[in-house]
Amino acid sequence: MQPDEALAFLKQGAAQIISEIELREKLALGRPLRVKLGVDPTTSDIHLGHSIVLRKLRQFQDLGHQAILIIGDFTGMIGDPSGRSATRPQLTHKEVMANAATYREQAFKILNPARTETVCNGDWFRGMSFEDVIRLNGRVTLQQMLQREDFRARIDNQQAIRAHEIQYPIMQGWDSVMVKADVELGGTDQLFNILIGRDFQKEEGLPQQVVFLLPILEGLDGSKKMSKSLGNLVAINESAADMFGKLMSVSDELMARYYPLLLGRLPAAGAHPLDAKKQLAREIVQTYHSAALAQKTLDEWNTRFSKRDLEHANLPLFSATTLEKLEAVTLVSNVYRQAFNLQKSRSEASRLIKQGSVELDGVKLRDPRGTIRLEPGQVLRLDKKHAVRIG
Repeated sequence: MQPDEALAFLKQGAAQIISEIELREKLALGRPLRVKLGVDPTTSDIHLGHSIVLRKLRQFQDLGHQAILIIGDFTGMIGDPSGRSATRPQLTHKEVMANAATYREQAFKILNPARTETVCNGDWFRGMSFEDVIRLNGRVTLQQMLQREDFRARIDNQQAIRAHEIQYPIMQGWDSVMVKADVELGGTDQLFNILIGRDFQKEEGLPQQVVFLLPILEGLDGSKKMSKSLGNLVAINESAADMFGKLMSVSDELMARYYPLLLGRLPAAGAHPLDAKKQLAREIVQTYHSAALAQKTLDEWNTRFSKRDLEHANLPLFSATTLEKLEAVTLVSNVYRQAFNLQKSRSEASRLIKQGSVELDGVKLRDPRGTIRLEPGQVLRLDKKHAVRIG
């Protein structure tokens, strides 16, 4: 593509670019750009929220540019404070590296391995002396750090900011110097960190990287950022059935937002919301598994819910540790959490029971406080999208 055409293609779906003029100038250089993305292995899963920036990075690759994937084995021990109202639990290097074991494999479900350079930022931070750290810290001011909205909010709310958290944007910025990034990708919460990288590059006499920000994906709850710690995620390495089922559970409003962010388009005009949601779930499963498995999962979902033939459906298994009587509201809440990783309060579970959504072997449970005895083979239907077989 010519520079103007490439710019028009790349900026689709972007939330902010600093600046488009600089990006066009870099695209006109006639060489592959070094496009940086850092990921911190604070958990073992890459989820659909990460996929937004990974898909943009793949677009750069498809235009002939080089992806620089930084595994933050050192920054991961701190954890990015961006958007956080409290300090993250600190991880050991051993824990971070255990989480990172499958990160490359997961990322390469989206990225082209032939155009990806993967490095760990411990490769340069591990060799720094304490004097080096002091000199690096001397390049920023405390006033700069406290300009961050999340830090200011914590101060206003009298919540602690630990000294090591201030190191995070400094370390991320230095990563950009070390890999000589031309462009850095990140969510909209990464603006401050990426700007620090631009400052460091300028001080080192390097061309400054372009800031390329993408929207942040809401989790399954429809309100907070998709996150493992909040349990509102769809991991790209989970089973096709779990992935499909979770996406079918989102609200119609959230589904309409997932389409442009995850598929790059809007739902088909006039499509019924349920059909549009099935299409979204099928395409996501196809992306991270296969077309055949996506079709099989869709057929299974239709059998399980659309046709209501639960007796013969391949349902998730819920293990009842004993056959003692259980309170209905407790059972429903536990099954949502253990079988589907969904948090349902007792009041929400009670409401579902009272409105007739919950059935055991086809018989509606009406009394939230009533006790029932579970037996192997029974089918417990929680709502229109979730059902389990008792094991």
